[in-house]
Amino acid sequence: MTSTRVQSPSTAAARVPAPWPAVAGIVAAVAGLVVGALVARILSATSPLVAIGNRVVDLSPQPVKEWAIATFGTADKTVLLVGSVVVVLGFAALIGVLAARRFPWGGLAVIALSLVAFAAAAVEGSVAAVVAVLAQTAVGLWTLRWLLRPADPGGAAGEMIITHHPAGFDRRSFLRRSGLLVAGTAVAGLLISVLPEPVAERARQVLRLPAPTDPAAPMPAGLDVPGITPQVIDNDSFYRIDTALVVPDVDPGDWRLSITGLVDTPLSFSFDDLLARGLVERRITLTCVSNEVGGDLVGNATWLGVPIRELLAAAGVQPGADAVKSTSTDGWTAGTPLEAMTDDRDALLAVGMNGQPLPLEHGFPARLVVPGLYGYVSATKWVTELEVTRFADFSAYWTDRGWSERGPIKTQSRIDVPADSQIPAGRTWIAGVAWAQHTGIDVVEVRIDDGPWQVAELAVEDTIDTWRQWRLAWQAEPGEHTVTVRATDRSGYTQIEEVVGVVPDGATGYPRRNFRVV
Repeated sequence: MTSTRVQSPSTAAARVPAPWPAVAGIVAAVAGLVVGALVARILSATSPLVAIGNRVVDLSPQPVKEWAIATFGTADKTVLLVGSVVVVLGFAALIGVLAARRFPWGGLAVIALSLVAFAAAAVEGSVAAVVAVLAQTAVGLWTLRWLLRPADPGGAAGEMIITHHPAGFDRRSFLRRSGLLVAGTAVAGLLISVLPEPVAERARQVLRLPAPTDPAAPMPAGLDVPGITPQVIDNDSFYRIDTALVVPDVDPGDWRLSITGLVDTPLSFSFDDLLARGLVERRITLTCVSNEVGGDLVGNATWLGVPIRELLAAAGVQPGADAVKSTSTDGWTAGTPLEAMTDDRDALLAVGMNGQPLPLEHGFPARLVVPGLYGYVSATKWVTELEVTRFADFSAYWTDRGWSERGPIKTQSRIDVPADSQIPAGRTWIAGVAWAQHTGIDVVEVRIDDGPWQVAELAVEDTIDTWRQWRLAWQAEPGEHTVTVRATDRSGYTQIEEVVGVVPDGATGYPRRNFRVV
């Protein structure tokens, strides 16, 4: 074998043939991302990628957020994280090409990209998150340099022996190094998966909530229609819309709820304090303001918690207050009308959901549940503070972004059955649910094509705070048909036909479904 001596390292690196520089950049990025996530997991910090994602969520224009929710629904966070990975890998491939030409340029590009992660980690307010970024950057730089160096060194100082390739690139050596890195990255990823579960999940698994001192009334029987939405949605299927890319890991042993602001006596409650007060159980339907007409960002569950009015009464609300600003452990805020938390409705500081401690993604250890208001002004998860205040003195996360201040829920309905757009001719059910939380549903009407409105059968009402099932028998004739539904609540208000989008205070319009009967 003949060897040749050339200067090292930048001249040889410039001769790495395509597509290997791009591959090197991608492998280095993956190694850095996984190590950064591993360090973050060990230190109980936010990973660099998630920190960046959190800032993307906060800084995205409102139309972009609405498009994401409308397009991807509850999968919007997964799509954002996957998209972030794709973007990072795209930049990494370009950085690999740049580094193959002049490594210092590529190194500066890595550092520039890392500065974005540093800024995002700094916003998280965690030294551990910054340490994770440092680890990610160091591994990424070292990996990229190791992959792009020429073949094994030898000869005099400052020189490298180049074998197998006249331009100085040894494909076998490159693949061998890449394989080692991929294997090491896989081991790091495995370590992430086998590390102990978050503190919150471990605490949740052993937590046994006390029985309610005031249980919910027995639930009346629902309508017997295959495929209709059940009266209560199980925890795994309940919709989730929030701004947290990664669920906060809150230890109930350390958690406290502070009641501050315009109160006679500021108070602080531990989780055990709440459990000792006696818990009430209520079924309440929650709705997201981003729910399109006929959408599925709505769900009914059985909640267990402490009446918020009791906590506020203990603190002593001062005259002149008209709002409660709630704050989550991750800094998210909502503004709720004070009367909705102090009147006779069952506004709860909830600790349980459908007979279990709150799932982590639904606010463990405690969250707000307030009937009659959209979630963006009433359903703060991982809540840590209730500040009694005035609407004139603050603005909350979503009101800063153009949404209305108070967010009362609009009367709505939905068609669930038939589920398919093509159905056989003959007798079938048209069925679904309707809701007007804290007002109650009185009538649901259905129209086939341009025919008259027909009154649907309603399930026995559970409470005015829960949705209500409805159904109508239909003798479906062959052809194309349009089914329209509308609901009337107990105040006499009937859904309007005018189509209005979700911004700034919820959508309006008639739910419609087109069917082909064969």
